Amino acid sequence: MEDLLTRLRAGLPAEAVLTDPDVTASYAHDMASFCHAGTPAVVVLPSTVEHVRHIMRTATASRVPVVPQGARTGLSGAANASDGCIVLSLTKMDRILEIDPVDRIAVVEPGVVNAALSRAVGEHGLYYPPDPSSWEMCTIGGNIGTASGGLCCVKYGVTAEYVLGLDVVLADGRLLSTGRRTAKGVAGYDLTRLFVGSEGTLGVVVRAVLALRPRPPRQLVLAAEFPSAAAACDAVCAVMERGHTPSLLELMDRTTVRAVNRLGRMGLPESTEALLLAAFDTPDPAADLAAVGELCTAAGATRVVPAEDAAESEMLLRARRMSLTALEAVKSATMIDDVCVPRSRLAAMLDGTAAIAAKHGLTIGVCAHAGDGNTHPVVCFDHTDPDESRRARESFDEIMALGLELGGTITGEHGVGVLKKEWLARELGPVGVELQRGIKRTFDPLGLLNPGKLF
Repeated sequence: MEDLLTRLRAGLPAEAVLTDPDVTASYAHDMASFCHAGTPAVVVLPSTVEHVRHIMRTATASRVPVVPQGARTGLSGAANASDGCIVLSLTKMDRILEIDPVDRIAVVEPGVVNAALSRAVGEHGLYYPPDPSSWEMCTIGGNIGTASGGLCCVKYGVTAEYVLGLDVVLADGRLLSTGRRTAKGVAGYDLTRLFVGSEGTLGVVVRAVLALRPRPPRQLVLAAEFPSAAAACDAVCAVMERGHTPSLLELMDRTTVRAVNRLGRMGLPESTEALLLAAFDTPDPAADLAAVGELCTAAGATRVVPAEDAAESEMLLRARRMSLTALEAVKSATMIDDVCVPRSRLAAMLDGTAAIAAKHGLTIGVCAHAGDGNTHPVVCFDHTDPDESRRARESFDEIMALGLELGGTITGEHGVGVLKKEWLARELGPVGVELQRGIKRTFDPLGLLNPGKLF
C-alpha cells in the first residue's frame, strides 16, 4: 500500500491523492441498488492527461485495479469500487477546450457537466442534444461510458451519435486517439464507437470531440391523459407511424404521476392511468401539436392540453424530469430498470410490468422515453424488510426477462455495470460473450480496468 501511494504521489499533486477512509468511502459506489461495492485503497483526482497516464502506468506496474468514475449518478453499479482498487475520479478534468461554430464541434474533458456544456454551446447558437434526466449533475465522460440517452432521443438520438473522436489512456498508460473532427470519416475500424458504452473497461476517456447541431426553436409541449397505458401506447404508435418527428415523446403511468404530485405539488391529473407528453421544436410547433392531439383523441385520450407558451412547456418537462426522484421518495429504496423494447411492443411491456407488480405486491412506477420504446420501471421497496427486498429483486429480474421476450434489450441507456451482468450474458449468448471478452483482453490484458463489470 505505501509503495503504491509513493509511486502515485511521485507524479501527482498532494491534494490529488485521497487516503482518508471516511473520504474514500464516499467514492465507493454510484446510485444503483443491490450492487456490491468494495473498499478502495486510494482515490485519485487527476487534472491533466499526463496525470491519468501516470496513474495507469503506476497501476500496471503495481498490478492494482483501477475504477474510472464521473459524477457517480449511474444506475447500474458501473462506477462501484472493488476492494483495494484505485478510484480514478475525473471530475477535476472539467474544461471545455473548444467550441467551433463552423465545424459544429466541441472539444471537452470528461468531467464537464452535461448541462454546463449545453449552456456554453447555446451561447454560440448551437445545441448538444443528449440530455439524461441527471443532466445538471452527470458528466460527459460518464455519458460516454454508459452511452447515455435522454428525453430528446426520439428525434436527435443518443450519445454515441455525437461522439466523433476520443483521446483515451489505455491500461498501460499509452495515449490513443480515435475518430476525427470532420463531418465524415471511415478510416479503419470504428474504435470511437467501441469505447462509447464500454463503462471504463477498455480505457480512460480524457478528451472528447463532440458533434453539435444548430440550436432549434423553443419547443412546445402537449399533455394527453389516457384511461389506460395501452391506449397511450396506441397513440405513440400512431404518432410514429404517421411520420411525425417529435422532439420528445414521454410517458408517465398513474403511479409516477401521483409520486410527482406528492413530491413537487405539480398539479398533474391523478385520475389518469397514463400521461403522454409530446413536444415539437419545429418552426410551427402548434400545428404539429394539433395533429398529434387528434391522434391522441382517436386513440382514446380523455383530455388533450397543449401548452400555450414556453413556461407551461417547461413546467411539464420539469414534472417528467422529476419522475425518478419522486419514485425514490415512495419507499426507502428503489431499483430502476432500463428495458428497451420495439415501439410496437410498448403496451405489452407496460401491461406486463403492472402484472409483475401485482404478483409481488409491490409499487412499480413506469416512466418511459415512449418514442423509442425505452421504459424505466422503478421498483419501490423497503430495504429494511428482507422479504420485500427479495420480492423487489425478483420483480426486477422478471421485468428484464419480459423485455427480452418482447424482442427488446436489458438496457437502453443506463449500462450493465454490476447489476445486469447475468442478463448481459443471456442477451448476447455464448459466442457474443466470448468475442466481447476477447476485445477486453486486447485492450486490457491484465484485467485492471473496472474489473467485475459487464462480464
